[in-house]
Amino acid sequence: MRKATIFLLVSFVFATGCAVNPVTGKSEIMFMSTAQEIEMGKQNYLPMQQSQGGVYDVDPELTTYVQRVGKKVAAQSGVDLPYDFVVLNNSVPNAWALPGGKIAINRGLLYELESEAELAAVLGHEAVHAAARHTAKQQSRAMLMQVGVMGTAIAASDSDYGNLLAGGASMLAQVGLAKYGRNAELESDRYGMEYMSKAGYDPQGAVELQETFVRLSNDQRSDWLSGLFASHPPSQERVDTNIETARSLPQGGMRGEREYQAIMRKANAAKPAYEAYDEGRKALSEEKIDEALALAEKALGLFPAEANFHALRGDIRLVQDNYDGATTNYTRAIERRDNFFYYHLQRGLARKEMGDTDAAATDLQRSLELMPTAPAHFALGEIAQARGNRDEAIEHYKVVATAGGEYGQAATAELVKLDLSTNPGAYINYGCSADGNGNLIVSVKNETPVQIDGVQVAVQYSDSSGRQQQKRFNINGQIQPGQVASVNTGLGPYTTGANCPVQVVSAEVAE
Repeated sequence: MRKATIFLLVSFVFATGCAVNPVTGKSEIMFMSTAQEIEMGKQNYLPMQQSQGGVYDVDPELTTYVQRVGKKVAAQSGVDLPYDFVVLNNSVPNAWALPGGKIAINRGLLYELESEAELAAVLGHEAVHAAARHTAKQQSRAMLMQVGVMGTAIAASDSDYGNLLAGGASMLAQVGLAKYGRNAELESDRYGMEYMSKAGYDPQGAVELQETFVRLSNDQRSDWLSGLFASHPPSQERVDTNIETARSLPQGGMRGEREYQAIMRKANAAKPAYEAYDEGRKALSEEKIDEALALAEKALGLFPAEANFHALRGDIRLVQDNYDGATTNYTRAIERRDNFFYYHLQRGLARKEMGDTDAAATDLQRSLELMPTAPAHFALGEIAQARGNRDEAIEHYKVVATAGGEYGQAATAELVKLDLSTNPGAYINYGCSADGNGNLIVSVKNETPVQIDGVQVAVQYSDSSGRQQQKRFNINGQIQPGQVASVNTGLGPYTTGANCPVQVVSAEVAE
């Protein structure tokens, strides 16, 4: 019977979850429709851009060029997706594709390419990930594994700017920056080369690109290891396979070295400014304030149009508790780039410290519209709490509490203070056992990060005449975070493992 159940479950999976890969023509397990993939990409595209540095908008001609090359190559896939290509303001060499054809390439990776053919190879590779539904395939395999676990359970039934993300958005990096398996990478290399060749590019560009990646991986460059190599690991196997694929394709085609270098002229000229900025960010993280300020000033002197450089100076002022100066710097950043969450978030935090809570709340709400973050929700929770808006504060703290980390712990503590007395069962776990005489023992565990007391539980029981009664019991003493306390109710008979007829009815945060 149990084997039959497992067979039916797996049969159902294969019967309802098979689809033809639009790139390879092979039948594969797939539980997500193309329409669902497109919607997933559409919903996550802008938040993913925010979480990876925002759009690189100071050089619109470069973005137009990347879009033109990307769409030219993607058009060869024959897969009807709403392809879109964006350049992100991020120095880490990386590129990624969301389901449905939403593709991004970082400024940092563009610096490393030598030709339009190499750019076509990168974008073609990402286009295949989208067209061949690799993300959907990964999710489908995960679901199949869950079915396998379900079958095992039946058979044995007798015996985390990504670290700022909050709420559902914290899953975005996993969607957009997932590490693909060996077969998916080889598949994307192969068909990406076919696409670029059909688009008129020399497929040798893909060979040279992978040779460069292998060389850089051997050098153990940290920016590459944290970027493209984390999600698209290079290998000599990929180089060798690309060489064989190139031999099977028409020889020649456009390389476009001069075209690429011409379009990259402005970005390359600004590269020293971004290098100073990245060094300044690192210095600030290491609390080398004077060094960070000098590097911010250097970056601004080289390229004053970049909003990030003004924001770095604002962050330095914020660390120095110069909230007025920080606000001025963030305002200058917003004047240059209004659609990046970070500047609104930081200005909101600075204004909150200045006591200008109305303006702070406006900034923080604007930052949440662009990307939900733990700091913004936490600060809005504090503002609502100070204004006496308990329910609003609780909603903000609940979002942050699920994020974990420092903000998650702080939000949970505030949430407990506001909500424990009216909703104690959400924060206190309980269990039942029997003593040697069969009397019911109720144990409670403090699942909060704060000390609590005044815990009271209600026990449902049947009296001697069989009527249902309720009796309350106090758990004496204060209970530390993570600790357990018990009370012997004297009620019985009770058998350990039976239904636990208990409700936590009151508790408070210890003074």
